[in-house]
Amino acid sequence: MDPADAILAARRAKRPLEPLGGAAPADPAAGYALQRRVAERLGAVPPAGFKIGATTKQMQAYLGLPGPAAGFVPRESLQPDGATLRFADFLNAGVECEVGVRLGRDLPFGPCTREQAADAVAAVHPAIEVVEKRYPADLAELGTPTLIADQVFHAAGLMGAPVPDWRAVDLGAARGELRVDGAAKGAGHGRDLLGHPFEALAWLAGSGAAEAFGGLKAGQVVWLGSVTPPIWLDGPCEVEAAFDLLGTARLRFV
Repeated sequence: MDPADAILAARRAKRPLEPLGGAAPADPAAGYALQRRVAERLGAVPPAGFKIGATTKQMQAYLGLPGPAAGFVPRESLQPDGATLRFADFLNAGVECEVGVRLGRDLPFGPCTREQAADAVAAVHPAIEVVEKRYPADLAELGTPTLIADQVFHAAGLMGAPVPDWRAVDLGAARGELRVDGAAKGAGHGRDLLGHPFEALAWLAGSGAAEAFGGLKAGQVVWLGSVTPPIWLDGPCEVEAAFDLLGTARLRFV
């Protein structure tokens, strides 16, 4: 079976993705090329946006990754703030507390500074990404390139209300707390994302994902990374990503 079809077949069946054997991408560049083929199968080119995974040292250690990795976000996975989702629709669902942005101008593929990234941002949001634990317990068995091809855990995402006058906000100092049914499950700061959220966006502009998809486009949304580890859920619940300087994004599983 074509590896792109194998990835999508596992998702449709809600079963873990097995190692792709001889069809597995050999390196991250091949992983992003295969991710592009997955997007083409889904009719998601150009994508609605991107997610960045493992932008914190904590997450890199958790996932066994040497650095960040990115995945495309199809329009079908975008949810409104306060959305209600069926818990049974996901395979081993988890949630992450993220800083999100909407782009106001294109960022072409290539080297990018934090300042250039900031200039491309139209809005900043508190955000939640829904992730799925759809891999073997030993991620090394699957391999980083295959994890990249499968969008790095992505399942769905939403953004809260845009931050008023975000350019006056110290995004690195913003503290985000992930709450499940009102109980705090983890916290972190914007500076945990490669030193600053816009450093993460600059990284994305020069990443294999940007290369595979022809750069970043105005209107796309980007989840810049989680300030907490993923919180894996046991069942229906209320989720909040609450930032002191950015506001709160909310999601409910039933």
